[in-house]
Amino acid sequence: MAEKITQKGFEKILREGLEKPHNLGDKLYLVIKGNSRDFSFRYTLHKKTRKYSLSPYHALTNTLSHARKRATELNFMLAQGLDPHKKRQLEIALTEKAEIQKQAQDANRENTFQKLAYETYEQKRSGWSNQKHNKQWIRSLEAYAFPIIGQLPITEVTTDHVLAILNPIWNEIPETADRVRGRIEAVITRADALGLRTDKNPAQWRGHLSGLLTSAAKVKEAKVPKEERHHPALPHEQLAQFMNTLSQSSGMGASALQVCILCATRTTETLKATWKEIDLDKALWVIPANRMKGKKEHKIPLSTQAVAKLRELEQLRISEYVFPNLSNGKYLSQAGMSSVLKRLNQNSGWQDKQGRKISVHGFRSTFRDYIADKTMFDGAMAEHALAHKIPDASVAAYHRTTMVEKRRAMMQKYSDYACATPQSKVVSITR
Repeated sequence: MAEKITQKGFEKILREGLEKPHNLGDKLYLVIKGNSRDFSFRYTLHKKTRKYSLSPYHALTNTLSHARKRATELNFMLAQGLDPHKKRQLEIALTEKAEIQKQAQDANRENTFQKLAYETYEQKRSGWSNQKHNKQWIRSLEAYAFPIIGQLPITEVTTDHVLAILNPIWNEIPETADRVRGRIEAVITRADALGLRTDKNPAQWRGHLSGLLTSAAKVKEAKVPKEERHHPALPHEQLAQFMNTLSQSSGMGASALQVCILCATRTTETLKATWKEIDLDKALWVIPANRMKGKKEHKIPLSTQAVAKLRELEQLRISEYVFPNLSNGKYLSQAGMSSVLKRLNQNSGWQDKQGRKISVHGFRSTFRDYIADKTMFDGAMAEHALAHKIPDASVAAYHRTTMVEKRRAMMQKYSDYACATPQSKVVSITR
């Protein structure tokens, strides 16, 4: 008897496309010829080999799982000495089984992915401390998974369905996509525990999706713009200690660096800021398109800490620039912030995880890493905050607005973290 082919093995057969009948086990075959992928049931009865067509393969409506169920029915008939080709015998033999299956299907229809997802969410949320942000657990499934598999019985969710959810967002918002994958996996794991499924979890990463998708971490790393990839960044765990040290420094350069960090802006965007761009009453900074690298207007919701610092600076206003060069009234030079950071590095030795002295531009990576590692905010929101382009049309359309008010909560969360009472400093050590 031929070994029963696994789902992974079946997917390999599809990819390779070798033209021949492929024995999938239990008398089930996949016949590949040209562009055709047809399931067939082959058996021997009364010393005659016969073929029974089971329709072409379809990723959603006629999967390997569907074909195996049909093959099981036909093997059941053969065990009773009945010939599947004889329609009347088939109808009689399957009447009772069809009724049993109908009852099971009715039960399956009630246990949809959406129903199990809400049950999983309610079960998990009792152990979460931050209820506000953890609402994003279910909201991410509502946004990305429910439109595709929400009403599907949990027993019918396949790898193809999971990929249909993940592929459009995996390369554009990898942190969010990986969270969605993990949440789908959690829902299906619960279904397994309840005895509602027996197949392998199609959202499992290790040993399954890891063979079909590039890891989210590698996608995230590749998405970092070239100009930011080699800028040493302070680990976000040390940010509060650094900001506390920075706050004790005086001068326009130190103030500019504080605002630059709290707003996650680029160096030139910060240094050339003008008072007409900033509305402190609305806590909003609007950088015009001609000052942005991407040539698009950028709106930055200001945290309470950023507003407080800017109000301090407003009292010292001597020109149109927020961070003026006190000697000539123009904006501060590039060396303004970097000299402050150089002095702090000399005094305290702030380093990135590789032991390199940190850079001003690296704080944008610090922001991105904090949002990805420690919060539930959507990855696209962080990309908007950094004024990065989202190239995928479908994802960009979903996030068509600049999400100012949603980003406000994110920027406040980041500023609260950055300005929290610091713990003892932990410095990276290289050997």
